[in-house]
Amino acid sequence: MSKNASILIAIAFLSIVGLAALTAHLPQVVFAFYVGASLLTFIFYAADKWAALTDRWRVQESTLHMLSLVGGWPGALIAQQVLRHKTRKQPFRRIFFLLSALNLGGFIYLFTPQGSALLLSLATGFS
Repeated sequence: MSKNASILIAIAFLSIVGLAALTAHLPQVVFAFYVGASLLTFIFYAADKWAALTDRWRVQESTLHMLSLVGGWPGALIAQQVLRHKTRKQPFRRIFFLLSALNLGGFIYLFTPQGSALLLSLATGFS
């Protein structure tokens, strides 16, 4: 996948989540969560890249994967391309894309009647 395509996919996904939040198909907190998770994930990738360049303590790959799974995959996708980090290690990339697909599947589930009910019950539970 090209650098520009990866970045466009991440921006398109975040735009779709934002549009869904603006049109009340999803609570705005879902959009805020994805943006926050993406920013945090980008920061972790940047810290790991810096650590790799300066021969310091590295961020564990499992941490990067967990951040992607919980919703930070758009930020990870952008970081991989902008920082040119974790783009060659194929086992890492395969796991990354699998976890990103799982998160995307969970996001799509939120638009089903069962997913909407679950999201509503979680939202009212935190209120």
